[in-house]
Amino acid sequence: MDTTLQDPLVGQTLDGRYRVEARIAVGGMATVYRAVDTRLDRMLALKVMHPGLAADAGFVDRFIFEAKAVARLAHPNVVGVYDQGTDGTFVYLAMEYIAGCTLRDVLRERGALQPRAALDILEPVLAALGAAHRAGLIHRDVKPENVLIGDDGRVKVVDFGLVRAVDTNTSVTTGSVLGTVSYLAPEQIEHGTIDQRTDVYACGVLLYEMLTGGKPHVGGTPMQVIFHVLNEDIAAPSEAVPGLAPALDALVGRASARDPLLRPEDAVELLAQLHATRQTLSEEQLDLVPPRAVQEAAEPQDAVPGGHAGPYGAPGGDEELTSVISRPARPAEEELDRTSVLQLPPPLPAAPAGPPEPPGRSGRTGHRPARRGPRRGVLALVAAVLLILGLGAGVWYIGDGQFTKVPAVLALSQADAQQQLDSAGLHTKITTGFSLTVPRGKVISTDPGPGKRVRDNAEVTLTVSKGPQEIRVPDVTGKTLDAAQQQIKGAALTPGTVTQEFTEDVPKGAVISTDPPAGTKRSPDAVVSIVVSKGAAVEVPDVVGDSVADAQQTLQEAGFVVALAPDKVFSDVAEKDTVAVQTPGKDTQGGEGDTVTLTISKGLQLFDVPDVKGRSAGEARQILKAAGFDIRVMHAFFGDTVFSQSPDGGKQAPKGTTITVWVR
Repeated sequence: MDTTLQDPLVGQTLDGRYRVEARIAVGGMATVYRAVDTRLDRMLALKVMHPGLAADAGFVDRFIFEAKAVARLAHPNVVGVYDQGTDGTFVYLAMEYIAGCTLRDVLRERGALQPRAALDILEPVLAALGAAHRAGLIHRDVKPENVLIGDDGRVKVVDFGLVRAVDTNTSVTTGSVLGTVSYLAPEQIEHGTIDQRTDVYACGVLLYEMLTGGKPHVGGTPMQVIFHVLNEDIAAPSEAVPGLAPALDALVGRASARDPLLRPEDAVELLAQLHATRQTLSEEQLDLVPPRAVQEAAEPQDAVPGGHAGPYGAPGGDEELTSVISRPARPAEEELDRTSVLQLPPPLPAAPAGPPEPPGRSGRTGHRPARRGPRRGVLALVAAVLLILGLGAGVWYIGDGQFTKVPAVLALSQADAQQQLDSAGLHTKITTGFSLTVPRGKVISTDPGPGKRVRDNAEVTLTVSKGPQEIRVPDVTGKTLDAAQQQIKGAALTPGTVTQEFTEDVPKGAVISTDPPAGTKRSPDAVVSIVVSKGAAVEVPDVVGDSVADAQQTLQEAGFVVALAPDKVFSDVAEKDTVAVQTPGKDTQGGEGDTVTLTISKGLQLFDVPDVKGRSAGEARQILKAAGFDIRVMHAFFGDTVFSQSPDGGKQAPKGTTITVWVR
């Protein structure tokens, strides 16, 4: 889908190298774009952090750590990271571009998978995680959304954004457990501790979901799911899939054991157990078709205008978007055929409608049916066939004949969508809505959704895109910072960084300007930076050496607030009880109402003068210099012995004072 008109980054070149061509998906932390590396002339995916988060050093550090962690994993089943950098306010990762879909897409379309396909997918996932585990890294967010299946059938693990190095005290901060609830290990929820076995647990849940078509623990709220995870073992998959091999039950049970000590040590060990289990399975066991693969495969979901968008327009629900894939629009049949390299079973044909065949009479003995003439026999046969056809047609009409399915018209123009609905015998109702991903005039969603079963002549509501919602940046000049931030939030924009400047035109504390300026059109949640006035610039007076009272008066008359430091200091330039230090100092600028802190002098610091009487002149000079004093020698008579000094020994004087000595 062309997103050039919806995203200002599309069409730009980051770092003079990466030309952004289209937006692939939007997530909680970042937006993923398809881009071209103009130096190497190759397609790649750019993961660009949202500007509002780029100002947070913690988020940026985590973003950069993702690049460094994954760059160390040179593995064919890990989505590679090529580069990391910043361009102005944009912080980005340059990643391997994968055309295909996620495992979540496959499960939505196919329901449960045959054991052969489930093992074919899990094997490369474990290979990727095993490489990470042996490198001392944990993924921490293994789930179907983070497993990519390329158009060529290759399986890759993506989004090591939650990865962290293993140490002896690895834990998750209380209240900030990361990952998706259904795939979190019990110890990760209860104690916040993680190691390689938390990834192993998530792989056990993943295998259960592929085999059965559903998650092992369900509930109306995340807390209900957490309760089940902490208190209930995962049921054997064969309870949902009769006939499933016991060896697969055992494999799921070991990987998803509540006690981490009962699980395989890491993904490498689980991969070895998978290989061993597969060797014990027959072809019939590998090709078993689970019930949900036929009866309960999930139907495609509509895009939700204004909601959190998952990959390719599907609602993301509570799952954070993590994919870096691009999937062009294709017919449903082609979408299913793309996964055949993984041996996914085709949907089985439905049983023919109509009444059951009458039971035969071969079990009756002792009678011989009367012979009928050829003409009567043919007429009876024709009548019976017509009766059966009539009954079948009636049953068909009552069950299916008066129903049809809503055509898939998402992303079509309004005219084309209406034409398809008219051809299907359905009435159309038009509504509109804003969308960041669907171009103006194209269909965002339908109600009922594509593929839904409706009666003939039913009404289908088309929601047609008005394009991205454009919001004018409000004029908050002259308002207080708090009032300006509230007004910006009220306009569905995000208050950004706050800077201060001196100005004579705007009162202190009021807004001078915004970036972008007032009246500029922006998409919802765009960041607006604010510049606040520090008032007119005022030269700070020099009050060092002044009395406290005089210094306070001088500063207050200049518009400053005066504060006194709690401790006094010795000073060589300020007399006792006068100002020794001022902060800020002279020759600096401040604003009216700014605080100037004064530190009071304790006067000169005094030190004990050594007694050098009776010493030679040379010894006296050495002793006084070592104590920090200067010396002047006076000769009264011929000789070299000190008989008097001033100040006397034991008195106190400032460092640097000259001590006079008389010798004879």
